[in-house]
Amino acid sequence: MITAYRDRLLPREKVLRDPIHSYIYIQSPVILDLINTKEFQRLRRIRQLGTANSTFHGAEHSRFTHSVGVYEITRQICDTFQRNYPSKGNDGLWDNRERLVALCAGLLHDIGHGPYSHTFEHIFGTNHEELTAAILTSPETEVNQVLRKVSPDFPQQVASVIQKTYPNQQVVQMISSQIDADRMDYLLRDSYYTGTNYGTFDLQRILRMMRPYQDGITFHISAMHAVEDYIISRFQMYQQVYFHPVSRSMEVILNHLLLRAKWLFKHRQFKANNTPNLLLPFFENNFSLKDYLKLDDGVLNTYFIDWCDNQDKILCDLAQRFLNRKPFKSIKFEKATQQLIPQLQLLVAQAGFDPQYYTATNNCYDLPYDIYEPGKNHQVTQIKLMRDDGSFIELSAVSKLVKAITGRFLGDERFFFPKQMLKTNPLFCRKFQKYLKNDWLIDPASQV
Repeated sequence: MITAYRDRLLPREKVLRDPIHSYIYIQSPVILDLINTKEFQRLRRIRQLGTANSTFHGAEHSRFTHSVGVYEITRQICDTFQRNYPSKGNDGLWDNRERLVALCAGLLHDIGHGPYSHTFEHIFGTNHEELTAAILTSPETEVNQVLRKVSPDFPQQVASVIQKTYPNQQVVQMISSQIDADRMDYLLRDSYYTGTNYGTFDLQRILRMMRPYQDGITFHISAMHAVEDYIISRFQMYQQVYFHPVSRSMEVILNHLLLRAKWLFKHRQFKANNTPNLLLPFFENNFSLKDYLKLDDGVLNTYFIDWCDNQDKILCDLAQRFLNRKPFKSIKFEKATQQLIPQLQLLVAQAGFDPQYYTATNNCYDLPYDIYEPGKNHQVTQIKLMRDDGSFIELSAVSKLVKAITGRFLGDERFFFPKQMLKTNPLFCRKFQKYLKNDWLIDPASQV
């Protein structure tokens, strides 16, 4: 009897060494074949943290390493569920026939990311979630061809998990919820590679206490402190790592660099011999999936190197700033002092810098934890704890620590400008500095 492709096992389990999980275990030919597709291998050439390596020099890890890490955590969850909570009919426990779709969704959840993902999306209007679904469901991709070997509708099933429309919420919440395989891996992995300890938490305790139920995934109440630690770790990573001012400054420079290149193309300022051909479909807003899959960090960096010698002084300067790590300086501001920003931009212009490309406002806010509220447009999957009697209670109802940050957006807003302008002349420097105090934008009229 020939075993179906979806149920087949490798003759010998394959393992990948990993600094976070020690080993990543691959038993299914489907998973190994997906890893070996060209679309998945492309993720090796896209950094997980974008410009953060300008701040944390160890942050060179790729979306490939994160994706196989998410797969591994998903595999561990499936193993735990099958071992401890196997379904015996319509009891709301784990149906192991869902295993493969969960593993594939975990592995492929980020396959639609592009180079310097979020900045690129903002400039060119791409959407990595929509592109992920396109890669999974388009017959032209190797990923789709592997998934179709499982069944004709399997590509769409995997896509629906990532799109959160898959009917089994247990599978959806494994990959996308307030405590999921994706978040757990990137916190541990980003913390390790940035050399920080903010993102560490007790992964094994959380996985051990995770339980399936009719409407999704819950945790035994004895895991409250481990889940609490995870929430605080995520909060700290956002405040200390993901929102770091230098990383954001480099994103601002990258954003303005691509905007300038787009403007030059629109106004026919690129010479024929230095036209960035792989970016033309995006400049023209007429790109295909094939065009998108040709791009990675290396492609953009190669163009940036070429632009360092471009005749356009702004493009040339921004490219050099980005490649050679020359970040803008930034200061915090609040709504009360936001009206002062045009005055600062005018001073930047007087110093000889075009404010359109050499200043920016940037805000970064995170919601560490949220709860379900009737009538709210965007609903979240709140974290439920299960008591010994089988009843549920929401996490912030029993954790004072989590309750203190529930529903609160935390972060800051910053004004970015070239710090070189402060060296133009002492008089100008004093004029600019009167708006600043301890890296905050303040009203000069309030100063004595």
